[in-house]
Formats: sequence, C-alpha cells, structure tokens
Amino acid sequence: MTTAKFLFSDDTIISFELSGHSGAGEYGTDIVCSAVSSAVYMAANTIIEIMKLNPQAEVRDGYLKLEMSFEDARKSKVITDGLYLHLSELQGQYPNNLKLERGVFDA
Repeated sequence: MTTAKFLFSDDTIISFELSGHSGAGEYGTDIVCSAVSSAVYMAANTIIEIMKLNPQAEVRDGYLKLEMSFEDARKSKVITDGLYLHLSELQGQYPNNLKLERGVFDA
C-alpha cells in the first residue's frame, strides 16, 4: 500500500510524504502507482523547477518527501491543494492501495 502523509499549518500544506508501493499490479504495470507517482512528481517538479522555490526534498525508490517554509507553502498552495484533492479521489477509487493521512505541522 502507498501511504501519503500531508502536514498542514492552518489550511496550508507544509509537507507531503509518500512511501510504499500500491500493490495494484506487477512492477511496471501498476496503474495506481503510476497515477500517484505522476501526480506527486508533477507537483514537486512544478514547485521546484517552475516556481523556483527551494523546499527540502528527499527522493528514493518508493519514497518522496517535500517540506517547505510557510512562505513557500503559501505560494504553492494551489499546487499542493490540487495534489491532495487528486490523491483523495484516487484513494476513493482504490482504498486497498492508497491511504491518505492528514496531520498538523509541528514546527
């Protein structure tokens, strides 16, 4: 199962962290993993490469974490809100493969 953890400060996503593999299919053919990965990488790449923000990022196989300052998080709010909504919808379609967790950012 893929777990997506979002940390909020008020209504703003400060951090998102994804880990695991969805297990919806064999490696390379897993549509849930592909959908989640594509959405997360698009959000992260937009924040870093297009918006030129400088979050702390960690990426390795089956894992991505992005953490931003509150100022950068406010600037990228539309992107991260869209990611959260997209993954929420995917979780509704694939509840056995994707789990969203929502927490409060504790600075």
